Amino acid sequence: MPALDDLLAELTSGDESRAEAAVPALAKLGAQAVVALARLLDSPDADSRWWAVRALASHPDLDVDLLLRALADAAPEVRQAAALGLCGHPHESAIQPLVRALSDADSLAADLAAKALVAVGRPAVESLIEVQKDANMSARILSMRALAEIADPRAVPVMMSAIEGESSMLYHWAEVGLERLGLNMVYLKPE
Repeated sequence: MPALDDLLAELTSGDESRAEAAVPALAKLGAQAVVALARLLDSPDADSRWWAVRALASHPDLDVDLLLRALADAAPEVRQAAALGLCGHPHESAIQPLVRALSDADSLAADLAAKALVAVGRPAVESLIEVQKDANMSARILSMRALAEIADPRAVPVMMSAIEGESSMLYHWAEVGLERLGLNMVYLKPE
């Protein structure tokens, strides 16, 4: 097996196929590789940070805090990779950073954060409901989509409110969520 320094050189070579080939070998090195990849998260080169996140996300004993650190990176592609990594490593400690990421200026990072919250599942429901109260519309739509996919009955009141609301996207995801909960019927407001 190649030495750690050689694998890191491959990972940061700028050649995608060489870098991708180094990822599983780095995962096999265990904690030694994690320490080196964590240091690589401080690289001034966004591509190197992206590959560090990619390699960390493939590690079986990942410290989720490393991905959370990358979720706040200046480069949108690194934030995207971190959110995608959290989809594969859902953890309750990621809920609040992921909720904040729903408002990311980069729409793909925000979308992947919503998917990671779905992967966390029911523990994320209360935080996703809170997003409906005061977040921007894009974050509210992503939150409603996540609530629809999780399909937890605690979200019914906010879904019902969205049915009566002003956004067709909120309406759509609320309707999907209510259907998944078996509450798919026509809602009419009595006159």
